[in-house]
Amino acid sequence: MSVPRRTILAACVAGMLAGCSTFDDVFLPPADEEGTEVFAQGVAGPALGTGTFEPEGVTPGQPTGTAVGQRVQQLRADLQRLQGQLSNENGRLQQLRTDARSTAGIYHTLVGDINARLQVGTTPGNPNLVAMWNEAQQELQRVEVQLSEMTGLSNDSASTSSLAAYMLGATRATYGLSGAVDEDHRQLAVLEDEVNQTVVLIDRLMTELTEDIQRTTNYAATERANLTTLSVAVRNGEFLGGSLANRAFGVPPPPFPGGGASLVGRTAPLVVIRFDQPQVQYEQALFSAVNRALERRPNAGFDLVGVAPAGGTPAQVALASGRTQRHAEQVLRSLMSMGLPAERVSLSSTTAPAAQVDEVHVYVR
Repeated sequence: MSVPRRTILAACVAGMLAGCSTFDDVFLPPADEEGTEVFAQGVAGPALGTGTFEPEGVTPGQPTGTAVGQRVQQLRADLQRLQGQLSNENGRLQQLRTDARSTAGIYHTLVGDINARLQVGTTPGNPNLVAMWNEAQQELQRVEVQLSEMTGLSNDSASTSSLAAYMLGATRATYGLSGAVDEDHRQLAVLEDEVNQTVVLIDRLMTELTEDIQRTTNYAATERANLTTLSVAVRNGEFLGGSLANRAFGVPPPPFPGGGASLVGRTAPLVVIRFDQPQVQYEQALFSAVNRALERRPNAGFDLVGVAPAGGTPAQVALASGRTQRHAEQVLRSLMSMGLPAERVSLSSTTAPAAQVDEVHVYVR
């Protein structure tokens, strides 16, 4: 059984669209030559750091019976507590990295399975894919929770870093105390080295953690946009691809003089969407056209023009104009859900004698 696409699209850029295709109502991807199912599973995730920051411990020392010796013992106990905090924060970081990689793996497996099924074709709004999409969304939400926990760890590490800096200053100031014996200064030198090493470890942990937070933030934003586009694909039962939001856009050119409506009948549109049926499936072809236009011109802007038939009574023309304006707004929402920034699109409407049904024209600028 096949599901016909009822989209009527005219692609006015050569090779942009090659007509309308059909998609089989398939729930599982095809088997390979050995009979195993083929799934396009991704394993990508945020590129997290790999460093570990476990302190080596504190060298014990014998009491010397001096006031300086007592101060060294107190500082040594403070360093042990500081290293305990660092060890705890290192453990939290390693666990967060493990959890984030595991969550990303589950997320990309789900997304890969959905895309594999969409590539061979399936029914619009397939409940199996909707359920998988909901699971993928939950996994992405877990990544965002983990990102929040990383931010909390960063705040804790900043406090630990401040404490370490204070302790290093206090250790060095102890050299200036009177009443010390040589053994006090020997133990103090060992302690200073160990405080320095601890400070370096804390700084390195904070550096990698900051990088992890930035990478996870970018990853979550990218996948949030991809997941939104994937929801459009699931709704239509057609494979689209990655979100347009993940493209490196240039600065778009200014709108045409007179707006997009002035182009109707004078310039070949990128796409014409004819709304001659109650449910017009246009999103896959629209995504392909816009995606390819951006591949050629990353700074492209787009003008959406609702074109209503000019024939009929003034009342009929007014009704048709209202409908085409709503159709144009619908196409704009589709483009935004595919990740195209709203500021790259202008919206207008007009009438045209050549139009027989409600149409939306998409022009590239």
